[in-house]
Amino acid sequence: MEITYRLDIIPDTDQIIDVYNSSGINRPTTDKDRIKKMYDNSNLVATAWDNDKLVGVSRSLTDFCYCCYLSDLAIRQEYKSKGIGKRLIELTKDKIGDQTMLLLLSAQTAMEYYPKVGFQKVENGFIIKRTK
Repeated sequence: MEITYRLDIIPDTDQIIDVYNSSGINRPTTDKDRIKKMYDNSNLVATAWDNDKLVGVSRSLTDFCYCCYLSDLAIRQEYKSKGIGKRLIELTKDKIGDQTMLLLLSAQTAMEYYPKVGFQKVENGFIIKRTK
């Protein structure tokens, strides 16, 4: 199995939903239009492919000079623990450069993962949660 990585393609919405559902990430996958809009309005998407099968995706919003919000990182269940998530994060960091901070909000189930791939926990954050 050779995984290829791309920064130059937005996958088909159905492919994204399939990866989300397999990965266990909590996203509104029954709302295809919303998922499509999430990607239409993102400006940094990194993908992982096993031939023509989408196996991982990261989605970010960034200004490429100061801050980057890594909104989604999802790896197909059967491809987890193969370094794909770590590589997608590395590609994101390479693209945004050394001057740009990379920030994310973690699902409770992933709190132990992110320190293993170079993130530091922060205590100085605030949130206004979505209502829908």
